[in-house]
Amino acid sequence: MLLVGLALVPAGWTLARLGMTGHMAGHMALVAVAAPLIAFGITGTRADPAGRWPRLVTPMAMMLLELVTVWGWHLPAMRNLSHQLAPAMIIEQASFLVAGVLLWSAVVHASNRAAGIGALLLTTMHMTLLGVLIGLAPRLLYHAMPGAPFGLDPLADQQMGGAVMLAIGAGSYLAGGLALLAGLLRREPEKVQ
Repeated sequence: MLLVGLALVPAGWTLARLGMTGHMAGHMALVAVAAPLIAFGITGTRADPAGRWPRLVTPMAMMLLELVTVWGWHLPAMRNLSHQLAPAMIIEQASFLVAGVLLWSAVVHASNRAAGIGALLLTTMHMTLLGVLIGLAPRLLYHAMPGAPFGLDPLADQQMGGAVMLAIGAGSYLAGGLALLAGLLRREPEKVQ
């Protein structure tokens, strides 16, 4: 899982330069696909952040970190900065990956399953809201980004990017939260002595 997750990182960075749709596809490749695979791959090892720093890397704290990271980089000024300067784009994509790995690491940690469900469902909500805001905006929120796929005009590219975020991002976190909930419900109740 770790190797597959790491293999997706260059793809996420490459996609980020292909219009707003590509940006969102790259973002989702990092936070919704690569990050959980990396987190599952390092769970229980010395590289597991939730295992090393359990008081710091908690599901709700990491959900808030990802919320601030994702929403912060999607403010028009920050999105335009990332589009115009390659170092800013690298920092943006790296921060998406780090925030994603920290969140997924926190939620899969054995002692955090119940809180992890809440964190993933809240992440689903904020990703859905941001995807809807970007996808349904009646005007450009960001400067037109070159490289839009399928010959999309800038507004259609932005709207498609919002739809990508909505479908992949919200779906990944919702599926993760439901999987954790199913596992929690299957656990044997602890016997009271």
